Amino acid sequence: MSNPVDVRIDRETPVPLYHQLAEQLSAAIASGQLQPGDAFENEVAMADRLGLSRPTVRRAIQELVGQGLLLRRRGLGTTVAGRQIHRRAELTSLYDDLRREGSGDPRTVVLTHEVTTDEVAATALGLPVDTPLLRLVRLRFDGDRPLAILRNWLPPAYSDISREDLERDGLYALLRARGGKPVVAHQRIGARQPSAVERKHLAITPSQPVLTMSRTAFDAIGGPVEYGDHCYRAQDYSIEVMLDER
Repeated sequence: MSNPVDVRIDRETPVPLYHQLAEQLSAAIASGQLQPGDAFENEVAMADRLGLSRPTVRRAIQELVGQGLLLRRRGLGTTVAGRQIHRRAELTSLYDDLRREGSGDPRTVVLTHEVTTDEVAATALGLPVDTPLLRLVRLRFDGDRPLAILRNWLPPAYSDISREDLERDGLYALLRARGGKPVVAHQRIGARQPSAVERKHLAITPSQPVLTMSRTAFDAIGGPVEYGDHCYRAQDYSIEVMLDER
């Protein structure tokens, strides 16, 4: 029999419901409330019990499967994994990373700086789809070498960030200066072939892939801070993740 986890969902915060659910389920596994091999509550039963939609519950469960905390096996259902693997990544900007690695000249060219609406970005941030967002597209250099195209959407609270600010400092430093310190984020990493525009800006060929990263970040009280969709020259950039087995 599955052991239902006591979950408290706050519908007033902009933190996505699936993320709230995934975090509390993950904590239950980490604390030992759910033990390796335990049967996991059926997503239909969980959705009914918590008053959530099935897609919301399904996405939360998929997050835990992706983290190695749950196992889904055909005919056997979902169980708690025998090993817990925790992925840790720092909430830093590329500018911070270059400074930390000792690059003497991280440089930014702002390609787009406009206030607009974007349904995908607003939804990711938990905001109404017609919310005016500051849309930024920046080309980041390490010295004279193009390294990344950074696309970001910021809530109205940060719309005073200027082109000059972005060319002088890193985005996260500018956000922190305005009280928008990211403390929790959902991040997805992938790879794909570059578009024609990306090939031009990054000085790469069609056969050279780009590393991609999307991130939605929130502050300590659950307020949305930024949504980013970035691509990097794969041969020049890597993302390091710490794994720890407990």
